[in-house]
Amino acid sequence: MTATTPLTVRPFAVDVPQADLDDLRDRLARTRFAPAAPDDSWEYGTPQSYLRDMVQRWTTFDWRAVEERVNAYPGFVTEIDGQPLHFLHVRSAHADATPLLLAHTYPGSVLDFLDMVEPLVDPVAHGGRPQDAFHLVIPSMPGFGFSTPLVGAGWTMARVARTYDTLMRGLGYDSYGIHGSDGGAMVGRELAVLDPEGFRGAHVLQLFSFPSGAPGEMDGFGPKEYAALAHMQWFQSVGGYNAMNASRPQTVGAGLADSPVATLAYHELFESFGNGTSLVTPEQVLAQASLYWLTNTYATAARYHYAEQRSGVEPVVSTGRLGVAVFRDDFQTIRSLAERDNARIEHWTEHPRGGHYAALEVPLDVVADLRVFFG
Repeated sequence: MTATTPLTVRPFAVDVPQADLDDLRDRLARTRFAPAAPDDSWEYGTPQSYLRDMVQRWTTFDWRAVEERVNAYPGFVTEIDGQPLHFLHVRSAHADATPLLLAHTYPGSVLDFLDMVEPLVDPVAHGGRPQDAFHLVIPSMPGFGFSTPLVGAGWTMARVARTYDTLMRGLGYDSYGIHGSDGGAMVGRELAVLDPEGFRGAHVLQLFSFPSGAPGEMDGFGPKEYAALAHMQWFQSVGGYNAMNASRPQTVGAGLADSPVATLAYHELFESFGNGTSLVTPEQVLAQASLYWLTNTYATAARYHYAEQRSGVEPVVSTGRLGVAVFRDDFQTIRSLAERDNARIEHWTEHPRGGHYAALEVPLDVVADLRVFFG
């Protein structure tokens, strides 16, 4: 876990063959939409009207502009334990900047963080101080994006955490921190559990701590905590992808590999299942859906739910340094439950705007919180 052997890396630039883009547009032109549900609302899932609008937008979407944004930063691929790993590596001009790994969401990608790169590596130009600077490593999680093919089974968030520790040390960083949301937050907590030498902490947008049923566990709960529980129940009622991915990932993967519109519909989490709170733009959703489609990686991304449910690992209390930023329209981490499961929460903030994809929605707010936690 603390190996310092340098990695063999080679430069990598995103360059999707034009034939793949032509095929995507051809498939979109031949879309067969499912019959609309009653009222064509989000009650039954992604509405036909939403999909028709987004497909129309997708037919003129400029993927090459996305490629240009990604390729503006140094990209690389390496191999760790036989697994290909793609990452962006952006060093600050400030030599003593804090090394920071940015761990993306599901169903997100390295695209999650493009609006945060410049403020993090060049803080002086974005309202910060020289000591606020970060060196950034932004990997595609194994099985996502360009970190393919996924080698073997058993890819849990704990395994990704160990892989990321090897990546950072192989790049020459013997001390670093991590930031993440969703799956990235889970990876961050796993690194806090490992708490490797030189670990500066995990800054996460969620700690997924739930009631255990222990007597008295909710005795101190007030309206805020009960509202958080209600949000959890709502999410469980609409998040059917969790059950599908955790039980039949290859079944759903077959449809997602063959239909771009299925891929788009399955990205409904970006729209917060239509509850009206999401600040993610249509262009951001289409960029993410395009990346999944063009890399054909939804099936391997979905397997993480399957692996996590079958890991057989007993829950443990993390002792590494943690910081939590809770955004208003996101999963509402309940502090007393989080402190039950995590012994060293040293930073806690609550933000009045933003949701599950805060890095896309309110990136400068996330940047400001990172500066405080790692400062």
